[in-house]
Amino acid sequence: MSTHTTIPTSTPPPTDDGGFITVPKGLAKVVVTDTALGDVRGDEGFFHYRQYSAVELAEQVGFEQAWHLFERGHLPDDDELSAFTVEVGRLRVMPPELADLLPAICSSTNDSLQVLRTALSAWGGITGLRPLYDCAEEEKAAAALAAVAVTPTILAAAHRLHRGLEPVPADPTLGHAADYLRMVTGRLPSARDARAVEQYLVATMDHGFNASTFTARVIASTGADLAACLVGAIGSFSGPKHGGAPSRALEALDEIGTLDRADVWVRERIGSGERIMGFGHAVYRTRDPRSEMLKAIARRWDDPLVDLAVGVEDAIETALAELKPGRELHANVEFYAGVVMKLAGLDPSMFTPTFCVARVVGWTANVLEQSRDPKIIRPAARYVGPPPPQPVPTGTRTRQAS
Repeated sequence: MSTHTTIPTSTPPPTDDGGFITVPKGLAKVVVTDTALGDVRGDEGFFHYRQYSAVELAEQVGFEQAWHLFERGHLPDDDELSAFTVEVGRLRVMPPELADLLPAICSSTNDSLQVLRTALSAWGGITGLRPLYDCAEEEKAAAALAAVAVTPTILAAAHRLHRGLEPVPADPTLGHAADYLRMVTGRLPSARDARAVEQYLVATMDHGFNASTFTARVIASTGADLAACLVGAIGSFSGPKHGGAPSRALEALDEIGTLDRADVWVRERIGSGERIMGFGHAVYRTRDPRSEMLKAIARRWDDPLVDLAVGVEDAIETALAELKPGRELHANVEFYAGVVMKLAGLDPSMFTPTFCVARVVGWTANVLEQSRDPKIIRPAARYVGPPPPQPVPTGTRTRQAS
């Protein structure tokens, strides 16, 4: 059962002066629309994509199957999956015009997400994207598939260009996750590494109305083109409080170094008021199911990093329970995400971009859903500045153009 509650339409909601509805800071637990894409039940530690448990999907299906579920509403049969895999594999090849432009974009920034924002904006122009307002459903759906498909190619190419390496062209015959790893590292990944990253990608495709998803839907509600929606979502996603945490959580493990230092380290951080990256979540009031799944994936490697992560998780949770009693602060998805991605061969600079490779599926699905709603998202703000109207100070002059 969902934890969401709505105000009955028969009962007027509480209002401030002027008839405006007062809502919690950050819109916490405020239902802003209906969606058929999925939900997060924070009190239960459960989230789902359409009618299926997201964790079960990550454990049992591949990236293309989960992507098909989002974009076309159902899990594909064998024939549908074969056709879909061929279609999106072809779309993963970067357009030549964008490939020619990418070195110049990369020369201006070493941040792969900044490159992706600029590149997707250019891609929208190169491919002739039209405003969603003017598009039929088929045109919007085709643009969404193409955007998801080309995102890992752009990010992998940017990573290599930043290191003075030649980009590795996409191989349409490979699966999405395996080809992404190959394009980043320059070598065909092992089955273990490819499957681990694929499961991470499936588990992070969507997660309710998080900040970036909501940003994408606000832009979509204006009727803007798909690239504009994704550029806005990526901007929101780049913040350390949202998508930017996996590398920071791994940095904490590197800083701790050995298990015997974990308790002192966390107590120093809490004492100084610092946030412990990789712990706590805005929605979950129990363990993050994604973190539990990723911990199990990490244990496929016999590596000291895994032992350190598991031990540090226990030490940090013990300290948090003592120092912040009454608060449920557990490892979130970022804590083990960095461990899994590093062990699979990804550089820490690619952790958040890899998260983006997954989340673009949810963004595009949400954009398409929002585009069917004719109502623009236009909330209000409470003014708290000096009371108006006040007279303009005397002596103020308007400069006349000569």
